[in-house]
Amino acid sequence: MTRGGREKLLDDPERKCIATGEVQPKAGLIRFCLGPDDMVVPDILGRLPGRGFYVTAERAAIDKAAKKGLFARAARQPVKVPDDLADLVEALMLRRVIDLISLARKASGAVMGYEKVKEWLQKDKVRVLIQASNGSERGKTKLRAPDGDNSFIGFLSAEEMGLAFGRERAIHAALAAGGLTTRVVEEAARLSGLRLQIEEQDGGETALKDT
Repeated sequence: MTRGGREKLLDDPERKCIATGEVQPKAGLIRFCLGPDDMVVPDILGRLPGRGFYVTAERAAIDKAAKKGLFARAARQPVKVPDDLADLVEALMLRRVIDLISLARKASGAVMGYEKVKEWLQKDKVRVLIQASNGSERGKTKLRAPDGDNSFIGFLSAEEMGLAFGRERAIHAALAAGGLTTRVVEEAARLSGLRLQIEEQDGGETALKDT
């Protein structure tokens, strides 16, 4: 297994992280390249032209690469690095995950709402259970993710989940098996390492519901 719970595939190309020095599958890395003005640009989809530099999909690794001048060292030339590079990458990855979930929904491969998710679970249609990080803990415990690796995503907020379903917010969602779900799982694994660690507060939280 690689970082984020991804399984290492024999045909998955590997690259070396410029921050950690580790060699790992590209699926667990973020590719960067240089723009026309020598600005470091995140290449989330891995399609931009030019030489690429790879960093482990973790906030600490990206911060290290930015602050220690590792992009310039890898490029062998002076470069410009955005002050909020890790935040920028996180925002792009979040947008990517939301868009993929939305595509799955449009392809009838995703549902939201407690009752619909419960029905899918009872019919063994669920490959991945998604529950909002700021949803009611009591309500979330009533649904159980299916057995197997990478079958649960729990770090998206209700508001972020809502964007994927065209709603104000969503607490419970489910993905059926399929190619889009595989891509959601892969991209969610990268996003999970970029999210800021937020300390849980005792009490004072409002229990949200699907709308």
